[in-house]
Amino acid sequence: MLYKHRFLIGRRIVQISILLLYIAGNIYGWKILQGNLSSSKILDVIPMADPYAVLQLFVAGSLLATDVLIGALIVLLFYSLIGGRAFCSWVCPINMVTDFANWLRMKTGLHREEWQLRISRKTRYWVLGLSLVVSFIIAAPAFEFISPISMLHRGLIFGMGFGWVAVGGVFLFDLFVTKNGWCGHVCPLGGFYSLITKPSAIRVKHDADKCTLCMNCKNVCPEKQVLWMIGKESVIVSSGECINCGRCIEVCNDDALNFSFRYKPQKEEKEDA
Repeated sequence: MLYKHRFLIGRRIVQISILLLYIAGNIYGWKILQGNLSSSKILDVIPMADPYAVLQLFVAGSLLATDVLIGALIVLLFYSLIGGRAFCSWVCPINMVTDFANWLRMKTGLHREEWQLRISRKTRYWVLGLSLVVSFIIAAPAFEFISPISMLHRGLIFGMGFGWVAVGGVFLFDLFVTKNGWCGHVCPLGGFYSLITKPSAIRVKHDADKCTLCMNCKNVCPEKQVLWMIGKESVIVSSGECINCGRCIEVCNDDALNFSFRYKPQKEEKEDA
């Protein structure tokens, strides 16, 4: 049973560990990880910064410190070249909230398609663009003021306050309005990482020869459109919208899906097939 849910367990361990390290850095002064998801330091030496937040600051006309730019570049390179959109499933604390809402949807029967509001997944890209326009107009990082991700993370470290309202709104939205509504359709940070992580090396790979078309993978995938190749081609999931959560691998009883390290572009792999 533990092995069956190995990636879910791994994601929760990583998410909770990161939160505890930030909390310990604030309360006890531990130097392992200090700050928050927007700006922090590892061992009080290596800077890290949210590249999307830094982009908003840049558009807003803010002067950016060198360590902030370096930190944003480090994070940007890690996710774009190695980890893919793993931030959304392995780091972001809101993921735990939306996963709980999705679990309740399944348990209560609210997951039925006819009960869901139809929202385009492209909405997140419109929200992303709008946030940059508004940041430019108001000369401040617009999304950071209303981001439930920042509110929850900073709230757990420094105290929630009214942050519970935003977090509760995301939970209710995913529970009653549409499945994976926030992360899969609205969140501009997820949209940002979707755009920059297409070249990433760590990918899910599909083996068409083993696939029996049970479709368990598509039923659990929060970004099911990325699994277009199921039963068709033995290729990697190349879309930047894949969050590398491992759900599809856990439910695949045919061993047709597994994590892989990509060494060559998707186009070349198709031509070799």
